[in-house]
Amino acid sequence: PMKEKIFQDLKEAMRAQDVARRTTLRMVVAAIKNLEIETSSELEAGDVLQIIQKQVKSRRESIEEFRKGNREDLIAKEQTEIDILKEYLPEEANAEDIRSAAAEIITSINASGPQDIGKVMPKLIEQFQGRADGRTINGIVRELLDK
Repeated sequence: PMKEKIFQDLKEAMRAQDVARRTTLRMVVAAIKNLEIETSSELEAGDVLQIIQKQVKSRRESIEEFRKGNREDLIAKEQTEIDILKEYLPEEANAEDIRSAAAEIITSINASGPQDIGKVMPKLIEQFQGRADGRTINGIVRELLDK
């Protein structure tokens, strides 16, 4: 499934001499192999998704830093890598989907304020794994619980 697709796409990128795709996918493959060695087990699809999400997050942080340094060339490179990685992630959830799911969870567990964020977040993160950034989810939960 996911892992095999990444390995296959890496082979195709190497054959096609697609440097950006090859480099990006090599980093993902290395991260997958490192985690498999670390855990001494085969990774599940969810683990591979998390690796890709971390890679996207890392590149977004790099883009922020490159903007501060006015490095447009590096920003473009990182954005290309993000675009390649996003092909392997499920479609991102929009804020309204997250907000309605958060409202349901808040109601179901009777969360009443910011002290209950820790009860709401794990359920939402599990529900939107691979489809939403934890920071985005946290912002929406805080907004709903601060009312």
